[in-house]
Amino acid sequence: MNGSFLLTMIWAIPFITAVALLPVCRDDHRRIKMISLVGNSLNLLLVIGLTFAFINVSTGHPVAAGAKASQFYFTAQVPWLQMMHIEYNIGVDAISVLMMLLTAIVIFCGVLASWGVEKQAKEFFVLLNVLVAGVYGVFVSVDLFTFFVFYEIAVLPMYLLIGLWGTGKKEYASMKLTLMLVAGSAFILAGILALYFASGLNTFDLQLLSQHHFSPQFQYWVFPIIFVGFGVLGALYPFHTWSPDGHASAPTAVSMLHAGVLMKLGGYGCLRVGMYLLPEGANMWMSFFLVLVTINVLYGAFGAIKQTDLKYITAYSSVSHCGLVLFGFTALTFTGIKGGVLQMISHGLMTALFFCLIGMIYGRTHTRTVSEMGGLMKVMPFLSVAYVIVGLAGLGLPSLSGFVAEANVFVGSFSNPTTLNRICTVLAVLSIVVTAVYVLRAVNGLVNGPIADRFLTLTDASPLEKIPVTILLFCLFGMGILPGWIVDLVNEAVHPIYNNLMR
Repeated sequence: MNGSFLLTMIWAIPFITAVALLPVCRDDHRRIKMISLVGNSLNLLLVIGLTFAFINVSTGHPVAAGAKASQFYFTAQVPWLQMMHIEYNIGVDAISVLMMLLTAIVIFCGVLASWGVEKQAKEFFVLLNVLVAGVYGVFVSVDLFTFFVFYEIAVLPMYLLIGLWGTGKKEYASMKLTLMLVAGSAFILAGILALYFASGLNTFDLQLLSQHHFSPQFQYWVFPIIFVGFGVLGALYPFHTWSPDGHASAPTAVSMLHAGVLMKLGGYGCLRVGMYLLPEGANMWMSFFLVLVTINVLYGAFGAIKQTDLKYITAYSSVSHCGLVLFGFTALTFTGIKGGVLQMISHGLMTALFFCLIGMIYGRTHTRTVSEMGGLMKVMPFLSVAYVIVGLAGLGLPSLSGFVAEANVFVGSFSNPTTLNRICTVLAVLSIVVTAVYVLRAVNGLVNGPIADRFLTLTDASPLEKIPVTILLFCLFGMGILPGWIVDLVNEAVHPIYNNLMR
């Protein structure tokens, strides 16, 4: 299969799946879920095939350490809006492929975790598949205008998915999320248009723009606009406040996809657009953003300690761990940037499993308050052990994915010799102690101690529920024990970005 056609199929299949759901009877819940499962299963197989194809091609044409231009594979260009030189321009590098693989795994597991959805199931899965199509489209886009279109497709369905199928303060959470992300999108669009007009190239092509040297004065004012615009979705302090409420109110699959993948679009955009195209602006502003992301890491961890709701604990934990993504980028070292990319993947797997387990536990106990639980290991050993393991992954335990990512982030940041970087690194490392407090307290309150009488008749995970949990656990251990192939791919993709920053 032609590589560019494969990329098109990967983002088109979720759209096709959504369209295929439209004529299905709204009461035929089983058929609705099976169509969605088949579509996302096919996409998972295609993305796995793409990953192997990419490894075969890229290992034969490695990017040199001194390369200036980014290396994209399976590219294709088709004119779209010729008046503005907008093209359907697609291609992937190693970061794109790994993020697509993460997306495919998380959405496949999310569909299985949503098997119990009955309320307006057709509309739910239609919107979910449209959202996923947008995410894939972002990762395959080389044209910045197309990138922005897919970015909006990925973000906007969240309003309905949380507002209609969420719990708790769902109307407030969905409105707050939408308003803040739309504001961030306005910054992104302004930055992209500024790049288009300032280059004089009449193109949105990322590769062509990367070869143009924008004046330092231009970079100094455009870079913070783009970084903040994408940073809003990446939960950059102080624009993170939508995240805890959004996560806590969203249904299980949406929480998994939102925290596991959608927030990574923020970090991906900061790296792919801001830092790559505007290296002098990045060098100018990174000390300022380093301070903000250090607050992210610490604030998220201390915020999680104060929470009693399992979803809010995980939501504030995500603010902290997503802060580590941007923390690695602000280090401006090769190892730090690589660590930030690895943290995107690790946190995506970890938080998807967290929300998956919380959804299953809530479906049985009908509470997410830690103090109302206890002793669940006696009646739900599979779910309890899985929760313990993912909690340890959040602590960065060796042999799990969190250790690989966080070690690169901290080493990369400390290797920057500036005093500010080293002080911030020490503070960020100390956040691990805070993380241990809220993780171990939640684990202890959930699985140990006496069990309430009303929980004695609860059942453990069903065979269907065990599938997504097992897949995500396998991925956490796989990345932790055998990270070499992922690290090699990330190394290849980071070289051009780092070399642009150092030129």
